[in-house]
Amino acid sequence: MFDSRMAQKAAENLEKLKEKKPLVHNITNFVVMNYTANALLACGASPVMAHAQEEVEEMVSFAGALVLNIGTLTPYWIDSMLKAGKRANEAKIPIILDPVGSGATKLRTDSAKRLTDEIAISVVRGNASEVLSLAHEGSRTKGVDSIHSVDDAADAAVILAKELNTTLAITGAVDLITDGKIIYRVSNGHKLMGYVTGTGCTATVIIGAFLAVDSNPAEATTTALAYFGLAGEKAATHVDAPGSFQISLLDALYSIDKKQMEEGAKIQIQ
Repeated sequence: MFDSRMAQKAAENLEKLKEKKPLVHNITNFVVMNYTANALLACGASPVMAHAQEEVEEMVSFAGALVLNIGTLTPYWIDSMLKAGKRANEAKIPIILDPVGSGATKLRTDSAKRLTDEIAISVVRGNASEVLSLAHEGSRTKGVDSIHSVDDAADAAVILAKELNTTLAITGAVDLITDGKIIYRVSNGHKLMGYVTGTGCTATVIIGAFLAVDSNPAEATTTALAYFGLAGEKAATHVDAPGSFQISLLDALYSIDKKQMEEGAKIQIQ
Protein backbone atom coordinates (compact mmCIF):
# COMPACT_ATOMS: atom_id res chain seq x y z
CA MET A 1 0.00 0.00 0.00
CA PHE A 2 1.18 3.50 -0.82
CA ASP A 3 1.21 6.11 1.95
CA SER A 4 -1.60 8.65 1.54
CA ARG A 5 -0.05 11.16 3.96
CA MET A 6 3.16 11.31 1.95
CA ALA A 7 1.19 11.61 -1.29
CA GLN A 8 -0.59 14.60 0.19
CA LYS A 9 2.74 16.02 1.36
CA ALA A 10 4.09 15.67 -2.18
CA ALA A 11 1.12 17.60 -3.53
CA GLU A 12 1.55 20.32 -0.89
CA ASN A 13 5.27 20.65 -1.59
CA LEU A 14 4.64 20.99 -5.31
CA GLU A 15 2.06 23.71 -4.65
CA LYS A 16 4.48 25.56 -2.34
CA LEU A 17 7.20 25.32 -4.97
CA LYS A 18 5.03 26.83 -7.67
CA GLU A 19 3.93 29.61 -5.32
CA LYS A 20 7.32 30.55 -3.85
CA LYS A 21 9.48 30.03 -6.99
CA PRO A 22 12.70 29.68 -4.95
CA LEU A 23 16.10 30.42 -6.42
CA VAL A 24 18.17 27.22 -6.75
CA HIS A 25 21.92 27.79 -7.09
CA ASN A 26 23.64 25.10 -9.16
CA ILE A 27 27.34 24.33 -9.40
CA THR A 28 26.88 21.52 -11.85
CA ASN A 29 28.31 19.85 -14.93
CA PHE A 30 28.50 21.07 -18.50
CA VAL A 31 26.56 18.08 -19.85
CA VAL A 32 23.30 18.91 -18.06
CA MET A 33 23.31 22.67 -17.39
CA ASN A 34 20.76 23.62 -20.02
CA TYR A 35 18.37 20.75 -19.37
CA THR A 36 18.39 20.97 -15.59
CA ALA A 37 17.85 24.73 -15.77
CA ASN A 38 14.80 24.12 -17.95
CA ALA A 39 13.56 21.41 -15.58
CA LEU A 40 13.77 23.81 -12.64
CA LEU A 41 11.86 26.44 -14.58
CA ALA A 42 9.23 23.88 -15.57
CA CYS A 43 8.59 22.83 -11.97
CA GLY A 44 8.30 26.43 -10.79
CA ALA A 45 11.76 27.19 -9.40
CA SER A 46 14.24 29.82 -10.55
CA PRO A 47 17.64 28.38 -11.58
CA VAL A 48 21.04 30.02 -11.56
CA MET A 49 24.19 28.29 -12.82
CA ALA A 50 27.14 30.05 -11.21
CA HIS A 51 30.50 28.47 -10.43
CA ALA A 52 33.06 31.32 -10.43
CA GLN A 53 34.85 31.45 -7.09
CA GLU A 54 34.58 35.24 -7.19
CA GLU A 55 30.77 35.18 -6.91
CA VAL A 56 29.53 31.86 -5.48
CA GLU A 57 29.44 33.05 -1.87
CA GLU A 58 27.40 36.10 -2.81
CA MET A 59 25.13 34.16 -5.17
CA VAL A 60 24.29 31.36 -2.76
CA SER A 61 23.24 33.93 -0.17
CA PHE A 62 20.16 34.65 -2.31
CA ALA A 63 19.25 30.98 -2.83
CA GLY A 64 16.73 28.64 -1.27
CA ALA A 65 18.98 25.65 -1.93
CA LEU A 66 22.43 24.79 -3.29
CA VAL A 67 23.03 21.92 -5.74
CA LEU A 68 26.58 20.51 -6.03
CA ASN A 69 27.23 18.10 -8.92
CA ILE A 70 30.71 16.71 -9.68
CA GLY A 71 29.92 15.36 -13.15
CA THR A 72 32.55 17.35 -15.08
CA LEU A 73 34.96 17.81 -12.23
CA THR A 74 38.01 20.05 -11.90
CA PRO A 75 39.88 21.09 -8.73
CA TYR A 76 38.79 24.70 -9.40
CA TRP A 77 35.13 23.67 -9.25
CA ILE A 78 35.65 21.79 -5.99
CA ASP A 79 37.07 24.95 -4.45
CA SER A 80 34.00 26.84 -5.69
CA MET A 81 31.73 24.17 -4.19
CA LEU A 82 33.48 24.41 -0.85
CA LYS A 83 33.23 28.21 -0.80
CA ALA A 84 29.55 28.15 -1.69
CA GLY A 85 28.85 25.28 0.68
CA LYS A 86 30.46 26.93 3.69
CA ARG A 87 28.53 30.13 3.03
CA ALA A 88 25.31 28.11 2.63
CA ASN A 89 25.97 26.41 5.97
CA GLU A 90 26.40 29.80 7.64
CA ALA A 91 23.09 30.96 6.18
CA LYS A 92 21.34 27.62 6.92
CA ILE A 93 20.65 27.05 3.23
CA PRO A 94 20.18 23.31 2.42
CA ILE A 95 22.72 21.60 0.18
CA ILE A 96 22.29 18.55 -2.04
CA LEU A 97 25.31 16.69 -3.41
CA ASP A 98 25.29 14.54 -6.56
CA PRO A 99 28.56 12.52 -6.40
CA VAL A 100 28.59 11.61 -10.10
CA GLY A 101 31.09 8.83 -10.75
CA SER A 102 32.34 8.69 -7.17
CA GLY A 103 34.03 5.34 -6.71
CA ALA A 104 35.19 5.29 -10.34
CA THR A 105 38.28 7.51 -10.03
CA LYS A 106 40.40 8.80 -7.16
CA LEU A 107 39.69 12.45 -8.04
CA ARG A 108 35.93 11.96 -7.93
CA THR A 109 35.92 9.81 -4.81
CA ASP A 110 38.31 12.01 -2.86
CA SER A 111 36.48 15.17 -3.92
CA ALA A 112 33.06 13.83 -2.92
CA LYS A 113 34.41 12.73 0.46
CA ARG A 114 36.06 16.10 0.96
CA LEU A 115 32.74 17.84 0.35
CA THR A 116 30.91 15.63 2.86
CA ASP A 117 33.73 16.12 5.37
CA GLU A 118 34.07 19.91 5.14
CA ILE A 119 30.49 21.07 4.70
CA ALA A 120 27.14 19.94 6.10
CA ILE A 121 25.21 18.23 3.31
CA SER A 122 21.44 17.89 3.69
CA VAL A 123 21.00 15.24 0.98
CA VAL A 124 23.23 13.02 -1.16
CA ARG A 125 21.62 11.56 -4.29
CA GLY A 126 23.19 8.99 -6.60
CA ASN A 127 23.14 5.37 -7.64
CA ALA A 128 24.06 2.69 -5.12
CA SER A 129 27.74 2.52 -6.09
CA GLU A 130 28.19 6.30 -5.98
CA VAL A 131 26.50 6.76 -2.63
CA LEU A 132 28.20 3.84 -0.88
CA SER A 133 31.62 4.97 -2.16
CA LEU A 134 31.40 7.85 0.33
CA ALA A 135 32.08 5.53 3.26
CA HIS A 136 35.42 6.16 4.95
CA GLU A 137 37.86 3.59 6.29
CA GLY A 138 36.41 2.12 9.43
CA SER A 139 32.83 2.59 8.26
CA ARG A 140 30.53 -0.32 8.95
CA THR A 141 29.49 -0.21 5.30
CA LYS A 142 32.90 -1.50 4.22
CA GLY A 143 32.76 -4.79 2.37
CA VAL A 144 29.76 -3.77 0.25
CA ASP A 145 31.79 -2.66 -2.75
CA SER A 146 30.00 -5.19 -4.96
CA ILE A 147 26.54 -3.83 -4.15
CA HIS A 148 24.98 -2.11 -7.15
CA SER A 149 21.22 -2.47 -6.65
CA VAL A 150 18.98 -0.29 -4.53
CA ASP A 151 17.52 -3.24 -2.61
CA ASP A 152 20.92 -4.71 -1.74
CA ALA A 153 22.16 -1.32 -0.53
CA ALA A 154 19.34 -0.64 1.96
CA ASP A 155 21.07 -1.78 5.17
CA ALA A 156 24.36 -0.13 4.23
CA ALA A 157 22.56 3.11 3.35
CA VAL A 158 20.94 3.32 6.78
CA ILE A 159 24.34 2.91 8.44
CA LEU A 160 26.03 5.42 6.16
CA ALA A 161 23.28 8.02 6.58
CA LYS A 162 23.87 7.92 10.34
CA GLU A 163 27.65 8.13 9.93
CA LEU A 164 27.45 11.09 7.54
CA ASN A 165 24.55 12.70 9.42
CA THR A 166 22.66 13.25 6.17
CA THR A 167 19.78 11.95 4.08
CA LEU A 168 20.78 9.51 1.34
CA ALA A 169 18.76 8.98 -1.84
CA ILE A 170 19.69 5.95 -3.93
CA THR A 171 17.80 6.10 -7.20
CA GLY A 172 16.90 3.18 -9.42
CA ALA A 173 13.82 1.28 -10.55
CA VAL A 174 12.51 1.87 -7.03
CA ASP A 175 14.16 4.78 -5.20
CA LEU A 176 15.33 4.40 -1.60
CA ILE A 177 15.56 7.39 0.72
CA THR A 178 16.82 7.21 4.31
CA ASP A 179 18.03 9.54 7.02
CA GLY A 180 19.24 6.59 9.09
CA LYS A 181 16.01 6.41 11.07
CA ILE A 182 13.32 5.77 8.49
CA ILE A 183 13.31 4.33 4.96
CA TYR A 184 11.08 5.61 2.18
CA ARG A 185 10.64 3.89 -1.18
CA VAL A 186 9.34 5.59 -4.30
CA SER A 187 8.02 3.45 -7.15
CA ASN A 188 7.25 6.24 -9.62
CA GLY A 189 9.23 6.37 -12.86
CA HIS A 190 9.57 4.91 -16.37
CA LYS A 191 12.27 2.93 -18.16
CA LEU A 192 12.77 5.66 -20.79
CA MET A 193 14.28 7.85 -18.09
CA GLY A 194 17.36 5.65 -18.30
CA TYR A 195 17.83 6.46 -21.99
CA VAL A 196 18.22 10.22 -21.59
CA THR A 197 21.49 11.77 -20.43
CA GLY A 198 21.13 13.71 -17.21
CA THR A 199 17.90 12.37 -15.76
CA GLY A 200 19.75 11.53 -12.53
CA CYS A 201 21.16 15.04 -12.40
CA THR A 202 17.67 16.38 -13.08
CA ALA A 203 16.30 14.37 -10.16
CA THR A 204 18.96 16.04 -8.01
CA VAL A 205 17.96 19.59 -8.94
CA ILE A 206 14.28 18.77 -8.38
CA ILE A 207 15.22 17.59 -4.88
CA GLY A 208 17.05 20.89 -4.44
CA ALA A 209 13.89 22.79 -5.34
CA PHE A 210 11.80 20.78 -2.87
CA LEU A 211 14.42 21.32 -0.15
CA ALA A 212 13.86 25.04 -0.61
CA VAL A 213 10.22 24.67 0.51
CA ASP A 214 10.38 21.73 2.96
CA SER A 215 12.69 21.79 5.99
CA ASN A 216 12.55 17.99 6.43
CA PRO A 217 15.28 16.67 4.09
CA ALA A 218 14.00 13.08 3.96
CA GLU A 219 10.43 14.10 3.18
CA ALA A 220 11.51 16.79 0.72
CA THR A 221 13.64 14.23 -1.12
CA THR A 222 10.96 11.55 -1.13
CA THR A 223 8.25 13.85 -2.42
CA ALA A 224 10.57 15.33 -5.05
CA LEU A 225 11.44 11.90 -6.41
CA ALA A 226 7.77 10.92 -6.51
CA TYR A 227 7.04 14.08 -8.51
CA PHE A 228 9.92 13.52 -10.92
CA GLY A 229 9.04 9.86 -11.37
CA LEU A 230 5.39 10.70 -11.98
CA ALA A 231 6.49 13.21 -14.63
CA GLY A 232 8.41 10.37 -16.31
CA GLU A 233 5.30 8.20 -16.29
CA LYS A 234 3.15 10.94 -17.78
CA ALA A 235 5.75 11.84 -20.39
CA ALA A 236 5.89 8.24 -21.58
CA THR A 237 2.16 8.17 -22.27
CA HIS A 238 2.72 10.55 -25.18
CA VAL A 239 5.98 9.27 -26.71
CA ASP A 240 7.95 6.05 -27.11
CA ALA A 241 11.52 7.14 -27.89
CA PRO A 242 14.24 9.01 -25.94
CA GLY A 243 14.47 12.22 -27.99
CA SER A 244 10.81 13.11 -27.81
CA PHE A 245 10.62 11.76 -24.26
CA GLN A 246 13.20 14.31 -23.10
CA ILE A 247 10.99 17.17 -24.24
CA SER A 248 7.81 15.49 -23.03
CA LEU A 249 9.38 15.14 -19.58
CA LEU A 250 9.80 18.92 -19.33
CA ASP A 251 6.16 19.37 -20.37
CA ALA A 252 5.04 16.88 -17.71
CA LEU A 253 7.04 18.65 -14.99
CA TYR A 254 5.26 21.85 -15.97
CA SER A 255 1.74 20.42 -16.20
CA ILE A 256 1.42 18.13 -13.15
CA ASP A 257 -0.92 19.74 -10.64
CA LYS A 258 -1.65 19.17 -6.96
CA LYS A 259 -4.51 16.73 -7.59
CA GLN A 260 -2.49 14.60 -10.04
CA MET A 261 0.39 14.53 -7.58
CA GLU A 262 -1.74 13.41 -4.67
CA GLU A 263 -3.38 10.67 -6.77
CA GLY A 264 -0.20 9.52 -8.54
CA ALA A 265 2.53 9.46 -5.86
CA LYS A 266 3.73 5.92 -5.13
CA ILE A 267 5.47 6.26 -1.76
CA GLN A 268 5.96 3.53 0.83
CA ILE A 269 7.39 3.83 4.35
CA GLN A 270 9.45 0.95 5.73
